[in-house]
Amino acid sequence: MQFTAENWQAVLLTLRLAGLTTLLLLILCTPLAWWLAHTRSRWRAPISAVVALPLVLPPTVIGFYLLVLMGPQGPVGQLMQSMGLKLLPFTFNGLLIGSLVYSMPFAVQPLQRAFEALGRRPMEVAATLGAAPLDRFFSVAFPMARNGFLTAAVMTFAHTVGEFGVVLMLGGNIPGQTRVISVQIYDHVEALEYTQAHWLAAGMLVFSFIVLLSIHLLQRPQSCS
Repeated sequence: MQFTAENWQAVLLTLRLAGLTTLLLLILCTPLAWWLAHTRSRWRAPISAVVALPLVLPPTVIGFYLLVLMGPQGPVGQLMQSMGLKLLPFTFNGLLIGSLVYSMPFAVQPLQRAFEALGRRPMEVAATLGAAPLDRFFSVAFPMARNGFLTAAVMTFAHTVGEFGVVLMLGGNIPGQTRVISVQIYDHVEALEYTQAHWLAAGMLVFSFIVLLSIHLLQRPQSCS
C-alpha cells in the first residue's frame, strides 16, 4: 500500500470538511429552497442569481473575497477581533465557511427542483386534514422530495471533496488543519512524487464515478414516471 500518513490525514480532513458542509447546507438551504420554489417575490430572481454565483465565478475569486472579508481589515475579521476571537482564514472553521459558500448551489438547486415538482396540492390536502405546518413538511413534503434531498447531499459532498481554489486561497496548506486531498495531490506533483499523487487521484476518479452513478440511479425513477 502506497498511502502515507500525510495522505490519510488529508483524506480524513477532506471527509470531515465535506460531511460537515453537507449537513449544514442541507439544514440551512432547505428553507431557502422552499421559499425559492414557492415565492412570487420580486427578490426571487436576484437571490437565485446570488445563490448560483459560485457556479460561474472562478474559485480563486470567491476565495479572495472571503479572505478579504474575514481578514484582519475585513468587517468579519474586525468583528472577530473585537470579540477576542481568532481570525478565520487559515483555520478549519474558515475553510468550512468557504465550503458553505462555494457548495451552496449544489444543495439549493436540487432541493428547489424537488419542491417545485411537489407542487402545492399535497400540502393543501394535508392542511385541510388539520396538519400543522411543520407536520405537513416532515410528513408530506420531506418523503415526497426524498430524491431531491439525496441528490443535494451527494452533489454537495462530492463538490466539497473536489475543492481546490477556495481551499488554497482561504485555508492555505497546513497539514492536519487545512490540507485536503486536492492540495495534497498538488503537493505530490510539485515534489515529483507521481506515485503518491496517482493513489489519491485514482481514488478521486473512482469516487467521482460512484457519485455520478448514484445521481443517475436516484433520478431514474423520476424520469420514468
